Amino acid sequence: MNIDCNRVKDIVRTTRHPRPVTGNGYQKACVFLLVHNLSDPYILFILKADNEGYPWRNQMALPGGHIDSKDGSALDAAFRELFEELSIKRDQVDAIGSVGHFQTINHRDIEVFLGYLKEDRDIRYDPSEIAKVVRIPLDELIRIHKEKKYEGRIPGWEELLYPYEDIVVWGATARMIHYFIGLIKPAVSFV
Repeated sequence: MNIDCNRVKDIVRTTRHPRPVTGNGYQKACVFLLVHNLSDPYILFILKADNEGYPWRNQMALPGGHIDSKDGSALDAAFRELFEELSIKRDQVDAIGSVGHFQTINHRDIEVFLGYLKEDRDIRYDPSEIAKVVRIPLDELIRIHKEKKYEGRIPGWEELLYPYEDIVVWGATARMIHYFIGLIKPAVSFV
């Protein structure tokens, strides 16, 4: 599999992505959908720690978090969160742009930023917040997407699952992956 980076940039910049929710008390948040190794790409996920009372405990997620008043923009917040969670610096990521907003059942409006991780390295994280970092091959996510016949439709929450090894990507994160796979389809080739 190979990703045409320039084609993805064009697609991201010219597509009308899911819009933010206004009103109704949604809290603004942001995440990074990080892709690495364009000739054999994978997406970087985190498994949230098993902390009692934490609403996202033991869930697969993309790195990110809340937008603070001190952040200059949602993208600045995404970079801040990326560094706080995984010690990945701004200059280690080629930020492509926003691929839209996704809402959670906990009243979060999450803006998703696509970026290419420039280097593969050991990632440091705080084990009190993150149980582990998981790299899922994009071709595996696409295989699941096709096998479950997700293409061309939006499955319900209970159906939209991306199982990989001993984990499952579900919920809003699965919606983000579902959208991303559909978005980049014209820029992906299998070799």
